[in-house]
Amino acid sequence: MESTNGVSGRIVTVPNALSFLRLLGAPFFFWLILAEHDWWALLVLVISGFTDYADGKLARLLNQTSRLGQLLDPAADRLYILATIVALAIREVIPWWLVSVLLGREVFVAALGPVIRRHRLPLPPVSFIGKAATFNLIYAFPLVLLGEQGGAVGEFARPLGWAFVWWGTALYWVAGFFYAVQVRQMVHDKSARTR
Repeated sequence: MESTNGVSGRIVTVPNALSFLRLLGAPFFFWLILAEHDWWALLVLVISGFTDYADGKLARLLNQTSRLGQLLDPAADRLYILATIVALAIREVIPWWLVSVLLGREVFVAALGPVIRRHRLPLPPVSFIGKAATFNLIYAFPLVLLGEQGGAVGEFARPLGWAFVWWGTALYWVAGFFYAVQVRQMVHDKSARTR
């Protein structure tokens, strides 16, 4: 069933299958990091990154953009980020306060959910800043993990990884504030139309 904005209500699509496989890989990825099988964890992450790229391309190519896909894709991104930061904090590679800062942003955005539901609003589209934040964070923590390796690879990856961490964390919060502004504007516009 096709909606007016070109987004399908279909569930069984090739892009959705790829996103679902990516979600299933997250717990395995988490275990690999905890077990300190870092190179295998990085391989899983590379495969996940490829499927993330492929599901979006295939959705457009095959005209299979779906509402479920729009939910699964960012959910998988967040799950990988969550698995990475928690596992790295348990291993004492990153501090727990950084985990709290990143999870705090998720709580901040989630707190807007009841407002969106109460006013029956669609979810605001993901902003460029939000995409940039996710990109930074998805690459940051694998680089931080590589920084734990010895030799030239670790020496190169460590500062690069932490640069991505700081940029990604800052952009993540900026995107969260923009999301709140979008929701506020949508509520205002809907109220103005119903007067």
